[in-house]
Amino acid sequence: MEIFGDFAFILAFVFGGIWGSFLNVCIYRIPVGQSIIYPPSRCPGCENPIVWYDNIPIVSWLYLKGKCRHCNINISPQYPIIEAISALLTIQVVMVFGFSWESLAIICLGYSFVVMMMIDFYHYILPDVITLPGIVIGVLLAWLPQVGEPIVGLYDSLIGVAVGGGGLWLFAWLFEKITGKVGMGFGDVKLLAMVGAWLGWQSLGFTIFFAALMGSVIGLSWIGILGRDRAKPIPFGPYLVLAAWSYIYIGDQVYDWYLSGIYSGF
Repeated sequence: MEIFGDFAFILAFVFGGIWGSFLNVCIYRIPVGQSIIYPPSRCPGCENPIVWYDNIPIVSWLYLKGKCRHCNINISPQYPIIEAISALLTIQVVMVFGFSWESLAIICLGYSFVVMMMIDFYHYILPDVITLPGIVIGVLLAWLPQVGEPIVGLYDSLIGVAVGGGGLWLFAWLFEKITGKVGMGFGDVKLLAMVGAWLGWQSLGFTIFFAALMGSVIGLSWIGILGRDRAKPIPFGPYLVLAAWSYIYIGDQVYDWYLSGIYSGF
């Protein structure tokens, strides 16, 4: 970082923005079963291919004032927002963990989190095409001796998969059988197994608690302030993703604070 100076952050921002453009493709195409490789990006209105100079992350959308060059249809502001989130996420990881293999892995995890968060928000699904390979990749990374924190070791990873996947799957299944209601979608269970594979079983308590807290506060606010229909389901995946991502940066501090409070009798 000292060698590259500010250029390192510029590089990280550009890298993240470029991948953010690809994340938008994934968010749009994966739920409808389309290839994320072919065809190349095109306008959702006139379906004209988007040339490279109209596909520069953030800049092109601003330059074209959020419209297609050919048909003048409005292009959703989600596109530059996701690109900016991806870029800032990349800078955040580099600032905390520097340039390392661990950083690259965590950046990829963050990108997958962004895609799952948006897909679950719009479609109420967490695609198996992301969660299942994500579990396998997390375990494989944990198995590699040269990969270190925040990725956990193999033992903690395997227990994380067992608890996040198997244990919560059993809980969700029993809850549905007893009450006749779906308490937790099995997509959420697979996501938690993925979190456990990458961040270990230690991350699951934090992730579930803070996801439930955020979901309750935001969900009630959504209903009370914006008048959302109570019967309409609220996706839980975005809160799981935000809680798991927060664990990477503040999880240890929160646990230390909690344990110190117990030992001191609060």
